[in-house]
Amino acid sequence: MTFQFDVYKPLTEESAISLLKQLHFFAEDEHVTCHEIGDGNLNLVFQMSAQGSAKKWIVKQALPYAKVVGESWPLTLQRAKIESEALLQFAKFTPHLVPEVLYSNETLALTIMEDLSHLSIARTGLIKGESYPNLGKDIGTFLAHILFKTSDLGLSPTEKKEKAQQFSNPELCKITEDLVFTDPFFDHDTNDFEPELSEKVEQLWKEDELKLEVAKLKRLFLTNGDALIHGDLHTGSIFASEHETKIIDPEFAFYGPFGFDLGHFIANLLFNALRRPQAQTELFGFIHDTWETFSSVFTSLWKEDKNNPFLQVNGYLDYTLQTIWQDALGFAGCEIIRRTIGLAHVADLDTIEESELRIHTKEIALDIGKSLILNRVEIKTVQDLHELYIENNEFLGNNARTV
Repeated sequence: MTFQFDVYKPLTEESAISLLKQLHFFAEDEHVTCHEIGDGNLNLVFQMSAQGSAKKWIVKQALPYAKVVGESWPLTLQRAKIESEALLQFAKFTPHLVPEVLYSNETLALTIMEDLSHLSIARTGLIKGESYPNLGKDIGTFLAHILFKTSDLGLSPTEKKEKAQQFSNPELCKITEDLVFTDPFFDHDTNDFEPELSEKVEQLWKEDELKLEVAKLKRLFLTNGDALIHGDLHTGSIFASEHETKIIDPEFAFYGPFGFDLGHFIANLLFNALRRPQAQTELFGFIHDTWETFSSVFTSLWKEDKNNPFLQVNGYLDYTLQTIWQDALGFAGCEIIRRTIGLAHVADLDTIEESELRIHTKEIALDIGKSLILNRVEIKTVQDLHELYIENNEFLGNNARTV
């Protein structure tokens, strides 16, 4: 079959093979295996390989709707272009931490990239107890380079404004605005939680102090275009092994607050710590490594810059790092609450088999999320964060050890 490049149509396994043969990723006579492996809500993902060959590719195509809802929730296909361009931008600064993009097509809303099947999805691996000793350091390195070099700290004002326009992503930002910052804090029909959590959730909806702080955090998300951010950096959007880390799926990328990605990554490590309290030392070690590496690399980049005279002003660097940390904790709190009672959950909690333990763990998650939002200014260090976790988790017992 001949593939049409001038009109959008969702791929099938057969048409994906035809596409890659026409693009010469495979020879016409090669026997190609293709499987649709996507488990997300917004895209088709095909894994492709040729028999007797080392050639392996991933084809990712955006769908014009959210699979979790169907065609009644339409979505722009522009996000595929955003994703491929974000990966190319990230690769300029940290090429070893993102997959290689080999081809993209705006009309077809697709990207062809290297296959990462030799790695594990970090969330799945962490639930199984796999060890990723470089995870925190790699994420800290990624965030420091991307946030500094795509912000006003690393770009001229004109360059930064042009980049912000290039990565304008209003439709997917609206998903975050609603599902992370609004719906979980009100009685909204997108929310999804067990009946056993109803009393606790209804009490949360009545807490005006909490809502005030969430409103402040939402305002940061809406107005602080500090740097190019991934926009959805959780352990399900990271591939990892003992020696390697790759960050994927930046279709939510846009110019947003410095602390947003860091907060989401911290929140998802906390989910795994709630599921596996016996592994908390390792998991808080990841948080410690992430922040220490981020601070160190960000500081080095700051001190190397000789163009911005304000970067030499005493106290400005410390203020910036302190603000990023505080904002990250607030964003982490919102992420924890929304993944517990909002539309999209995490396997770390939802696959806890014993019902009473699962409900109680989710109750603890809500308490930690609230504490992070309300007390983000008082939580100065990773040690303080670990102590908050311990205070809220009665299941820790003899495992309650600090970093």
